[in-house]
Amino acid sequence: MTDHNHDCGHDHDHDHVHDEEEFDTVILTDDEGHDHEFLHLDTLELDGSTYFVLLPITGEEESEDEDEDTDEAIILKLGHDADGNEMLLDIEDDDEWEKVADAWENMEEDE
Repeated sequence: MTDHNHDCGHDHDHDHVHDEEEFDTVILTDDEGHDHEFLHLDTLELDGSTYFVLLPITGEEESEDEDEDTDEAIILKLGHDADGNEMLLDIEDDDEWEKVADAWENMEEDE
């Protein structure tokens, strides 16, 4: 139900900074019930776990001061809630986060 091409479906936009047309869009809902839109950059399988690399999509209405820190990719781990439904979780362990970040960087360099 998400409009994937609201900003990017034009052929003349191939030099667009993020090349948004190459990535799926993911909508995540935070604990307060607010929806946040992300570009799904990559999926990693590491040590039996699945991780998603996501880039926040910021709206045009945000101030320029906030834009400095918003282009950083985040890594979330695929987990399950008490009912067995899939959900994305923050990586709480710093060593685990570093391992996944390093694996993703190495994967990006190999392409």
